[in-house]
Amino acid sequence: MSTKVVKIGFWQSIKQDVTCMRQMRFAFGVTLSAALAYGINWPLAFLLPIFSCMLLALPFPKPSLQASLKNMLNTLKAFALGLVFSLFFLQYPIAYILMLGLALFHIYYYLNRGGSFWLTLMSLIAILILPMIANTSEGLAIGFSAGFVYSSWLTIAMIWLMHFIFPDPQFSAFPTPPGFQKKYAKVAAQLALKSTLVTFPVAAVFISYGLIDYLLVMVFAALFILKPELSAGIDAGKNSMISTLLGGAYAWVFYWLMVAVPQYHFFLMLLLATSLYFARNIFSSKSTAKYYSSALIAMLVVFNSSMVAGADFNAILINRIVLISGAIAYIVTMLKVLDHFGIANSKG
Repeated sequence: MSTKVVKIGFWQSIKQDVTCMRQMRFAFGVTLSAALAYGINWPLAFLLPIFSCMLLALPFPKPSLQASLKNMLNTLKAFALGLVFSLFFLQYPIAYILMLGLALFHIYYYLNRGGSFWLTLMSLIAILILPMIANTSEGLAIGFSAGFVYSSWLTIAMIWLMHFIFPDPQFSAFPTPPGFQKKYAKVAAQLALKSTLVTFPVAAVFISYGLIDYLLVMVFAALFILKPELSAGIDAGKNSMISTLLGGAYAWVFYWLMVAVPQYHFFLMLLLATSLYFARNIFSSKSTAKYYSSALIAMLVVFNSSMVAGADFNAILINRIVLISGAIAYIVTMLKVLDHFGIANSKG
Protein backbone atom coordinates (compact mmCIF):
# COMPACT_ATOMS: atom_id res chain seq x y z
CA MET A 1 0.00 0.00 0.00
CA SER A 2 2.78 2.43 0.96
CA THR A 3 4.62 1.60 -2.27
CA LYS A 4 1.53 2.48 -4.29
CA VAL A 5 1.18 5.80 -2.45
CA VAL A 6 4.84 6.59 -3.11
CA LYS A 7 4.40 5.82 -6.85
CA ILE A 8 1.29 8.03 -7.06
CA GLY A 9 3.08 10.80 -5.21
CA PHE A 10 6.12 10.51 -7.49
CA TRP A 11 3.97 10.72 -10.65
CA GLN A 12 2.02 13.68 -9.25
CA SER A 13 5.27 15.51 -8.51
CA ILE A 14 6.41 14.92 -12.10
CA LYS A 15 3.09 16.20 -13.47
CA GLN A 16 3.52 19.42 -11.48
CA ASP A 17 7.04 20.02 -12.80
CA VAL A 18 6.84 22.13 -15.98
CA THR A 19 10.43 21.40 -17.04
CA CYS A 20 10.06 17.66 -16.53
CA MET A 21 6.82 17.53 -18.55
CA ARG A 22 8.43 19.45 -21.40
CA GLN A 23 11.44 17.13 -21.39
CA MET A 24 9.25 14.02 -21.51
CA ARG A 25 6.98 15.55 -24.15
CA PHE A 26 10.00 16.32 -26.30
CA ALA A 27 11.75 12.96 -25.90
CA PHE A 28 8.67 10.76 -26.40
CA GLY A 29 7.35 13.00 -29.19
CA VAL A 30 10.56 12.78 -31.20
CA THR A 31 10.83 9.02 -30.61
CA LEU A 32 7.20 8.29 -31.54
CA SER A 33 7.57 10.47 -34.65
CA ALA A 34 10.67 8.49 -35.69
CA ALA A 35 8.87 5.21 -34.97
CA LEU A 36 6.07 6.18 -37.37
CA ALA A 37 8.40 7.68 -39.96
CA TYR A 38 10.81 4.75 -40.21
CA GLY A 39 8.14 2.13 -39.52
CA ILE A 40 5.79 3.25 -42.31
CA ASN A 41 8.33 5.13 -44.47
CA TRP A 42 6.16 7.29 -46.75
CA PRO A 43 7.85 9.87 -49.06
CA LEU A 44 9.76 12.45 -46.95
CA ALA A 45 8.79 10.59 -43.76
CA PHE A 46 12.06 11.66 -42.12
CA LEU A 47 10.65 15.21 -41.91
CA LEU A 48 8.17 14.16 -39.20
CA PRO A 49 10.75 13.66 -36.41
CA ILE A 50 12.68 16.73 -37.60
CA PHE A 51 9.61 18.99 -37.48
CA SER A 52 8.53 17.44 -34.17
CA CYS A 53 11.98 18.14 -32.73
CA MET A 54 11.85 21.74 -33.94
CA LEU A 55 8.38 22.50 -32.52
CA LEU A 56 8.51 20.51 -29.29
CA ALA A 57 11.76 22.26 -28.35
CA LEU A 58 9.86 25.55 -28.11
CA PRO A 59 8.80 26.37 -24.51
CA PHE A 60 5.21 27.04 -25.54
CA PRO A 61 1.90 25.56 -24.35
CA LYS A 62 -0.43 23.63 -26.64
CA PRO A 63 -1.41 25.71 -29.68
CA SER A 64 -5.09 26.38 -30.22
CA LEU A 65 -7.09 24.36 -32.72
CA GLN A 66 -7.51 27.48 -34.84
CA ALA A 67 -3.76 28.13 -34.92
CA SER A 68 -3.04 24.49 -35.81
CA LEU A 69 -5.55 24.49 -38.66
CA LYS A 70 -4.12 27.81 -39.85
CA ASN A 71 -0.60 26.35 -39.95
CA MET A 72 -1.88 23.36 -41.95
CA LEU A 73 -3.53 25.74 -44.42
CA ASN A 74 -0.39 27.89 -44.57
CA THR A 75 1.72 24.87 -45.51
CA LEU A 76 -0.70 24.06 -48.32
CA LYS A 77 -0.65 27.69 -49.53
CA ALA A 78 3.14 27.84 -49.46
CA PHE A 79 3.62 24.72 -51.57
CA ALA A 80 0.85 25.75 -53.95
CA LEU A 81 2.92 28.92 -54.50
CA GLY A 82 6.05 26.83 -55.01
CA LEU A 83 4.32 24.61 -57.55
CA VAL A 84 3.07 27.63 -59.50
CA PHE A 85 6.69 28.75 -59.79
CA SER A 86 7.86 25.29 -60.73
CA LEU A 87 5.18 24.30 -63.24
CA PHE A 88 4.35 27.60 -64.94
CA PHE A 89 7.00 30.30 -64.60
CA LEU A 90 10.09 28.08 -64.77
CA GLN A 91 9.61 27.48 -68.49
CA TYR A 92 9.89 31.25 -69.11
CA PRO A 93 13.33 32.11 -67.67
CA ILE A 94 13.11 35.93 -67.81
CA ALA A 95 9.60 36.03 -66.32
CA TYR A 96 10.65 33.49 -63.72
CA ILE A 97 13.67 35.53 -62.56
CA LEU A 98 11.51 38.65 -62.22
CA MET A 99 8.79 36.80 -60.31
CA LEU A 100 11.35 35.11 -58.06
CA GLY A 101 12.71 38.50 -56.97
CA LEU A 102 9.20 39.83 -56.31
CA ALA A 103 8.19 36.71 -54.41
CA LEU A 104 11.28 36.81 -52.17
CA PHE A 105 10.70 40.49 -51.41
CA HIS A 106 7.04 39.95 -50.49
CA ILE A 107 7.86 36.93 -48.29
CA TYR A 108 10.47 38.89 -46.32
CA TYR A 109 8.22 41.96 -46.24
CA TYR A 110 5.35 39.86 -44.89
CA LEU A 111 7.57 38.52 -42.08
CA ASN A 112 8.91 41.95 -41.13
CA ARG A 113 5.37 43.31 -40.81
CA GLY A 114 4.61 40.68 -38.17
CA GLY A 115 3.47 37.83 -40.40
CA SER A 116 3.49 34.12 -39.59
CA PHE A 117 6.99 32.68 -39.23
CA TRP A 118 5.67 29.23 -40.23
CA LEU A 119 4.19 30.55 -43.49
CA THR A 120 7.40 32.44 -44.20
CA LEU A 121 9.54 29.36 -43.59
CA MET A 122 7.33 27.08 -45.70
CA SER A 123 7.15 29.65 -48.52
CA LEU A 124 10.93 30.08 -48.69
CA ILE A 125 11.47 26.33 -48.74
CA ALA A 126 8.82 25.88 -51.43
CA ILE A 127 9.94 28.57 -53.88
CA LEU A 128 13.62 27.70 -53.49
CA ILE A 129 13.56 23.91 -53.47
CA LEU A 130 10.66 22.99 -55.77
CA PRO A 131 12.08 24.71 -58.88
CA MET A 132 15.38 22.89 -58.36
CA ILE A 133 13.51 19.58 -58.29
CA ALA A 134 11.21 20.56 -61.19
CA ASN A 135 14.29 21.13 -63.36
CA THR A 136 14.75 17.36 -63.13
CA SER A 137 11.12 16.21 -63.07
CA GLU A 138 7.80 18.02 -62.62
CA GLY A 139 6.26 14.84 -61.24
CA LEU A 140 9.01 14.65 -58.63
CA ALA A 141 8.25 18.24 -57.57
CA ILE A 142 4.57 17.40 -57.10
CA GLY A 143 5.47 14.26 -55.13
CA PHE A 144 7.88 16.26 -52.96
CA SER A 145 5.14 18.80 -52.22
CA ALA A 146 2.65 16.10 -51.29
CA GLY A 147 5.13 14.36 -48.98
CA PHE A 148 6.18 17.64 -47.36
CA VAL A 149 2.60 18.76 -46.71
CA TYR A 150 1.61 15.31 -45.40
CA SER A 151 4.58 15.20 -43.00
CA SER A 152 3.93 18.73 -41.73
CA TRP A 153 0.26 17.94 -41.09
CA LEU A 154 1.23 14.79 -39.20
CA THR A 155 3.63 16.92 -37.16
CA ILE A 156 0.81 19.22 -36.07
CA ALA A 157 -1.25 16.18 -35.03
CA MET A 158 1.78 14.81 -33.14
CA ILE A 159 2.19 18.09 -31.25
CA TRP A 160 -1.43 17.86 -30.11
CA LEU A 161 -1.05 14.21 -29.08
CA MET A 162 2.08 14.91 -27.03
CA HIS A 163 0.43 17.85 -25.28
CA PHE A 164 -2.52 15.58 -24.44
CA ILE A 165 -0.28 12.87 -22.96
CA PHE A 166 2.16 15.29 -21.27
CA PRO A 167 0.11 18.43 -20.55
CA ASP A 168 1.51 21.51 -18.87
CA PRO A 169 0.70 21.56 -15.11
CA GLN A 170 -1.28 24.78 -15.45
CA PHE A 171 -3.20 26.12 -18.40
CA SER A 172 -1.53 29.03 -20.15
CA ALA A 173 -2.51 30.62 -23.41
CA PHE A 174 -0.23 30.41 -26.42
CA PRO A 175 1.75 33.68 -26.78
CA THR A 176 -0.16 36.23 -28.82
CA PRO A 177 1.84 37.08 -31.94
CA PRO A 178 2.61 40.74 -32.61
CA GLY A 179 -0.03 42.50 -34.63
CA PHE A 180 0.29 42.34 -38.40
CA GLN A 181 0.82 45.74 -40.03
CA LYS A 182 -1.58 45.89 -42.95
CA LYS A 183 -0.47 49.35 -44.07
CA TYR A 184 2.81 50.13 -45.79
CA ALA A 185 5.74 49.91 -43.36
CA LYS A 186 8.88 51.68 -44.59
CA VAL A 187 11.34 49.96 -42.23
CA ALA A 188 9.85 46.52 -43.00
CA ALA A 189 10.18 47.22 -46.73
CA GLN A 190 13.83 48.30 -46.35
CA LEU A 191 14.67 45.19 -44.34
CA ALA A 192 12.87 43.01 -46.89
CA LEU A 193 14.76 44.66 -49.75
CA LYS A 194 18.07 44.01 -47.99
CA SER A 195 17.22 40.33 -47.41
CA THR A 196 16.09 40.00 -51.03
CA LEU A 197 19.28 41.57 -52.39
CA VAL A 198 21.27 38.95 -50.48
CA THR A 199 19.12 35.91 -51.32
CA PHE A 200 18.10 36.70 -54.90
CA PRO A 201 21.48 36.44 -56.67
CA VAL A 202 22.40 33.05 -55.22
CA ALA A 203 18.85 31.71 -55.76
CA ALA A 204 18.68 32.93 -59.37
CA VAL A 205 22.08 31.43 -60.27
CA PHE A 206 21.59 28.12 -58.46
CA ILE A 207 18.08 27.51 -59.81
CA SER A 208 18.91 28.66 -63.37
CA TYR A 209 21.91 26.32 -63.58
CA GLY A 210 20.34 23.49 -61.55
CA LEU A 211 23.11 23.41 -58.92
CA ILE A 212 21.18 20.97 -56.75
CA ASP A 213 24.36 19.65 -55.07
CA TYR A 214 24.75 23.07 -53.43
CA LEU A 215 21.08 23.45 -52.53
CA LEU A 216 21.81 23.87 -48.81
CA VAL A 217 23.96 26.95 -49.45
CA MET A 218 20.96 28.70 -51.02
CA VAL A 219 18.51 27.54 -48.32
CA PHE A 220 20.82 28.44 -45.43
CA ALA A 221 21.55 31.85 -46.96
CA ALA A 222 17.80 32.54 -47.25
CA LEU A 223 17.20 31.54 -43.62
CA PHE A 224 20.27 33.18 -42.07
CA ILE A 225 19.22 36.50 -43.62
CA LEU A 226 15.71 36.58 -42.11
CA LYS A 227 17.14 39.37 -39.94
CA PRO A 228 19.37 41.30 -42.36
CA GLU A 229 21.83 42.68 -39.82
CA LEU A 230 25.46 41.59 -40.10
CA SER A 231 25.66 40.49 -36.46
CA ALA A 232 22.37 38.56 -36.70
CA GLY A 233 23.49 36.77 -39.87
CA ILE A 234 26.86 35.84 -38.35
CA ASP A 235 25.21 34.68 -35.12
CA ALA A 236 22.70 32.52 -37.03
CA GLY A 237 25.51 30.98 -39.06
CA LYS A 238 27.73 30.44 -36.01
CA ASN A 239 24.89 28.80 -34.08
CA SER A 240 24.14 26.55 -37.04
CA MET A 241 27.80 25.58 -37.35
CA ILE A 242 28.15 24.76 -33.62
CA SER A 243 24.89 22.79 -33.69
CA THR A 244 26.04 20.85 -36.76
CA LEU A 245 29.37 19.96 -35.17
CA LEU A 246 27.64 18.93 -31.93
CA GLY A 247 24.95 16.97 -33.76
CA GLY A 248 27.56 15.40 -36.03
CA ALA A 249 29.52 14.10 -33.05
CA TYR A 250 26.41 12.45 -31.61
CA ALA A 251 25.40 11.20 -35.06
CA TRP A 252 28.77 9.46 -35.39
CA VAL A 253 28.23 7.56 -32.12
CA PHE A 254 24.58 6.89 -32.98
CA TYR A 255 25.49 5.63 -36.45
CA TRP A 256 28.11 3.13 -35.28
CA LEU A 257 25.88 1.84 -32.50
CA MET A 258 23.20 1.19 -35.13
CA VAL A 259 25.77 -0.53 -37.35
CA ALA A 260 26.63 -2.79 -34.41
CA VAL A 261 22.96 -3.53 -33.58
CA PRO A 262 20.84 -2.91 -36.71
CA GLN A 263 17.47 -3.54 -35.04
CA TYR A 264 14.36 -1.33 -35.23
CA HIS A 265 13.57 -1.74 -31.51
CA PHE A 266 17.16 -0.92 -30.56
CA PHE A 267 16.96 2.19 -32.76
CA LEU A 268 13.88 3.41 -30.88
CA MET A 269 15.38 2.73 -27.43
CA LEU A 270 18.62 4.44 -28.43
CA LEU A 271 16.75 7.43 -29.86
CA LEU A 272 14.60 7.73 -26.72
CA ALA A 273 17.70 7.75 -24.50
CA THR A 274 19.38 10.28 -26.79
CA SER A 275 16.28 12.50 -26.93
CA LEU A 276 15.97 12.46 -23.13
CA TYR A 277 19.58 13.58 -22.84
CA PHE A 278 19.05 16.36 -25.38
CA ALA A 279 15.78 17.39 -23.69
CA ARG A 280 17.58 17.83 -20.36
CA ASN A 281 19.95 20.26 -22.05
CA ILE A 282 17.34 22.05 -24.19
CA PHE A 283 15.12 22.83 -21.19
CA SER A 284 17.91 23.97 -18.92
CA SER A 285 19.48 27.26 -17.91
CA LYS A 286 22.85 26.39 -19.49
CA SER A 287 24.34 28.88 -21.92
CA THR A 288 24.68 26.02 -24.43
CA ALA A 289 20.97 25.11 -24.27
CA LYS A 290 20.24 27.05 -27.48
CA TYR A 291 22.41 24.68 -29.53
CA TYR A 292 20.85 21.36 -28.56
CA SER A 293 17.54 21.38 -30.42
CA SER A 294 19.30 22.28 -33.68
CA ALA A 295 22.02 19.73 -32.84
CA LEU A 296 19.45 16.93 -32.57
CA ILE A 297 17.94 18.02 -35.90
CA ALA A 298 21.44 17.93 -37.42
CA MET A 299 22.00 14.49 -35.92
CA LEU A 300 18.74 13.17 -37.41
CA VAL A 301 19.49 14.68 -40.83
CA VAL A 302 23.06 13.33 -40.97
CA PHE A 303 21.98 9.92 -39.67
CA ASN A 304 19.11 9.69 -42.17
CA SER A 305 21.44 10.61 -45.05
CA SER A 306 23.96 7.99 -43.92
CA MET A 307 21.30 5.27 -44.15
CA VAL A 308 21.19 5.55 -47.95
CA ALA A 309 22.92 2.67 -49.71
CA GLY A 310 26.56 3.47 -50.44
CA ALA A 311 26.55 6.65 -48.33
CA ASP A 312 29.76 7.80 -46.66
CA PHE A 313 29.03 9.17 -43.17
CA ASN A 314 32.21 11.26 -42.91
CA ALA A 315 31.70 12.75 -46.38
CA ILE A 316 28.10 13.69 -45.53
CA LEU A 317 29.12 15.47 -42.33
CA ILE A 318 32.04 17.30 -43.96
CA ASN A 319 29.86 18.31 -46.90
CA ARG A 320 27.25 19.81 -44.58
CA ILE A 321 29.90 21.78 -42.67
CA VAL A 322 31.39 23.09 -45.93
CA LEU A 323 27.98 24.16 -47.24
CA ILE A 324 27.08 25.99 -44.02
CA SER A 325 30.49 27.70 -44.10
CA GLY A 326 29.83 28.73 -47.69
CA ALA A 327 26.44 30.20 -46.76
CA ILE A 328 27.97 32.16 -43.85
CA ALA A 329 30.79 33.51 -46.03
CA TYR A 330 28.30 34.54 -48.73
CA ILE A 331 25.89 36.46 -46.48
CA VAL A 332 28.70 38.17 -44.57
CA THR A 333 30.26 39.33 -47.85
CA MET A 334 26.94 40.52 -49.29
CA LEU A 335 25.90 42.36 -46.12
CA LYS A 336 29.27 44.12 -45.94
CA VAL A 337 28.91 45.20 -49.58
CA LEU A 338 25.36 46.49 -49.02
CA ASP A 339 26.36 48.30 -45.81
CA HIS A 340 29.42 49.83 -47.49
CA PHE A 341 27.30 51.38 -50.24
CA GLY A 342 24.43 52.23 -47.88
CA ILE A 343 21.99 50.11 -49.89
CA ALA A 344 18.63 49.31 -48.22
CA ASN A 345 19.70 51.00 -45.01
CA SER A 346 16.78 50.87 -42.57
CA LYS A 347 18.10 53.72 -40.39
CA GLY A 348 16.46 57.05 -40.66
